[in-house]
Amino acid sequence: MVAAEPKEIGSGRRLDRLRRAAGRPDAWRRGLVLAGLAVLLGLLMLLHGLVPNRIGNLGSLVETLLPWFGLFIPVLLAGALWRRSASAVVALLVPVVVWVGLFGGTLGDRSQPGGDLVLAEHNVGAENADPVGTARALAASGADVLALVELGEQARGTYEQGLAQAYPFHTVQGTVGLWSRLPLSDVQPVDTGQDVGPLGDAKSADEKLPDNRALRATVATKHGPLAVYVAHLGSVRVFPRVGFGTRDRDRGVQALGQALAAERNAKVVLLGDLNGSTDDRAFDGLTSRMDSAQDVAGNGFGFSWPAGFPAVRIDHILVSGVQPRSAWTLPATGSDHLPVAARVGW
Repeated sequence: MVAAEPKEIGSGRRLDRLRRAAGRPDAWRRGLVLAGLAVLLGLLMLLHGLVPNRIGNLGSLVETLLPWFGLFIPVLLAGALWRRSASAVVALLVPVVVWVGLFGGTLGDRSQPGGDLVLAEHNVGAENADPVGTARALAASGADVLALVELGEQARGTYEQGLAQAYPFHTVQGTVGLWSRLPLSDVQPVDTGQDVGPLGDAKSADEKLPDNRALRATVATKHGPLAVYVAHLGSVRVFPRVGFGTRDRDRGVQALGQALAAERNAKVVLLGDLNGSTDDRAFDGLTSRMDSAQDVAGNGFGFSWPAGFPAVRIDHILVSGVQPRSAWTLPATGSDHLPVAARVGW
């Protein structure tokens, strides 16, 4: 009876055989399909901006999932080792170099010491079964300015009561709210184009307010006024016939971009569930004028949804005129989103 060889020894022997086989011409002819797939993977990640959106918003979908394309690399490597294909192993250098170039810097800790103000945002979830516990956790988070979105009418009072002691200033505009340790002023709803068409145009501002999904306020800091926007953009879905459905969200991005372009304050932050990754070209109008706190000063990707197995960052803290010092996700609550936080300085 022959004992099974340890996995480490088996892998090492396979690599040795591959190195020996690389000297034979047939090693370069084997696995050409795998080699081609490796090159195509690298080109797809490198040239993702050229993937068209005309068919089912395919380009936006690719960019939303872009970091996860790296998972195909070990799969192709396993195939190359199995086939003892030198050409496939060499071809895999293409996607490896591209992925590292795109996301290698994301893997490290980019935080810096210091900072004057802690910002946090949380989609508390309309179906959150524990709003009391969620409010308690957020009150203990240490945030100076806290934005909540997807505030249901029934849960609103729970959050107002649970956060009142930690945050003496707050405003709720429709389904979004802002809580602050510092005084608020110039509070107003922001139209994100959710209510469109003849029926929507016929509605007054008061009629639209209960379903409002964005607001703007001024926070009085010791360094001067800070314009704070809170937003919850439209949901996205993948449909078999139409592909990546982003119409409502993209309309909201454009409306929010117009509001930010008209902002007179030089120091601005945007806190919200934008229902998309900032790698998505649809957000170019925002990311061209604002920086992601997570990208600048986070540790890792900072994925926020779904809370049970975070796979994409759709909750964001974007800034302009202030410097992110650190960014992180907070522990899970009863919501299907993780809260996100950032410390900023002047």
